[in-house]
Amino acid sequence: MVETSEQVRPLAPASDRPISSDDEEAAVTGTRRRRWVKCCGCIGAVILVQAIVVVVLIFTVFKVKEPIIRMNAVTVERLELIAGTTTPRPGSNMTLNADVSVKNPNYASFKYQNTTTALFYRGSEIGEARGPPGRARARRTMRMNITVDVMTDRILSQPDLRSDINSGLIAISSYTRVGGRVKMFIIKKHVTVTMNCTITINATSQAIQQQKCKRKVKL
Repeated sequence: MVETSEQVRPLAPASDRPISSDDEEAAVTGTRRRRWVKCCGCIGAVILVQAIVVVVLIFTVFKVKEPIIRMNAVTVERLELIAGTTTPRPGSNMTLNADVSVKNPNYASFKYQNTTTALFYRGSEIGEARGPPGRARARRTMRMNITVDVMTDRILSQPDLRSDINSGLIAISSYTRVGGRVKMFIIKKHVTVTMNCTITINATSQAIQQQKCKRKVKL
């Protein structure tokens, strides 16, 4: 057997190989990239959760709700009658005072414009009044008194007036309109509330005998 003059040296284990600068740079870059991806993922998750919370609040707690308008009471302030009768004096006016409230169930104020109230008798308009603009604070109720001057001449011109007077009851209908805006953060919602009421007045006591109201909201 022939012996070689030089012995073959065994290869060094792979783990003992020296690491080059390129390998070190690649490892550092990979670590930084993973950290950056994790950081971006965390930030994105937080933003997504916040967006979901805002959307849920907008459609639940901060959802724009319709204001509620009510005709609390109507009183006859002045009605001049012919002596000994229940017939209004020609040329005189009858004054009605309407107690109207606007309830705002929203978490933002409801700013409304001029309110309009019209009175009708047998389909003919007999009076109209306008209330000043105002603001109903968040989750509060705003009350206002509206004075309506009724033109009795238009009532006297109705052919069915005598039969109504003989019955002791006069039915008058009213129409009230309130338009405004609710602003919730960046959301602005225009709201119009209308209410139709049928009011029955006792011709003798001049008191309200019966009142029925229906309201309609347009968002």
